Amino acid sequence: MSHDHRPCCAPSGTPAAVTAAPSGPVPAAGPRSTRGQVSLPGGEFAMGDAFDEGYPADGETPVHTVRLAPFHIDETAVTNAQFAAFVKATGHVTDAERYGSSAVFHLVVDAVPADVLGGAAGTPWWINVRGAHWRRPEGPRSDIARRQNHPAVHISFNDAAAYARWAGKRLPTEAEWEYAARGGLAGRRYAWGDELTPGGRWRCNIWQGRFPHVNTAEDGHVTTAPVKTYRPNGFGLWNTAGNVWEWCADWFSPAYYSRSPEADPQGPGDGTARVMRGGSYLCHDSYCNRYRVAARSSNTPESSSGNLGFRCANDGAATL
Repeated sequence: MSHDHRPCCAPSGTPAAVTAAPSGPVPAAGPRSTRGQVSLPGGEFAMGDAFDEGYPADGETPVHTVRLAPFHIDETAVTNAQFAAFVKATGHVTDAERYGSSAVFHLVVDAVPADVLGGAAGTPWWINVRGAHWRRPEGPRSDIARRQNHPAVHISFNDAAAYARWAGKRLPTEAEWEYAARGGLAGRRYAWGDELTPGGRWRCNIWQGRFPHVNTAEDGHVTTAPVKTYRPNGFGLWNTAGNVWEWCADWFSPAYYSRSPEADPQGPGDGTARVMRGGSYLCHDSYCNRYRVAARSSNTPESSSGNLGFRCANDGAATL
């Protein structure tokens, strides 16, 4: 695989075509809850890319020892049904809705020509579509009626943090995310081992074919898959590779691993972009091999796209 840096399969930056409406009130914090989460004991693990397969600008090395306190983490990404309950309870308006548009992959745009606002700079396969948001993931003519158990997408970091606060949870740190995603397998490439398709079977929802024009959908999915597709990892977490990118709490720095503290690292103190983990249904080895468990990427906190979601975490002391 080439080590040249390439942009990830999610566009960054606020849509320039539409001015955002003022943000609404921050949802009230809900009582602590570990509903839908697995309890992990924490402990010590080796974090980072042991195979030297990452893009240098992503900062997946050096491999370093991390020690985590016990914590909880959602077994799946947050679903459309769960996000709808949040919106109904709080009236939350997502960043994509406030800005009036969001990024949709070019092969699945479902909008009239007047709502197609142009491609994203550097990633022309992303189309800025007016009226695309979590309820209308491909554009104004699409809906999620049959996708209640699919991950919510077009979710910005700000939206994810608001949901987590309301749900009595928080976003995972990047170290917690990687520890959980590994499922107890030390030093492996993927959550299930080192081979992408053991026994010839797909274990994650990523791109098959020639990116970005031909997707053969050998894994059965062109865009998102239900959150409990394939098999869970050794900790009971589903889809920690592919499907949708997942926000982490940390600010992103490619140099952070060289100075990361050993105990419960929280990421840099500030930054311009937040960490994303896991890859998405658009990742492909020829372009964005970031569905490996050590892979990192980042995006600005207000950014949204059709492959960007999240799952929540909680401290070990959290109870139902």
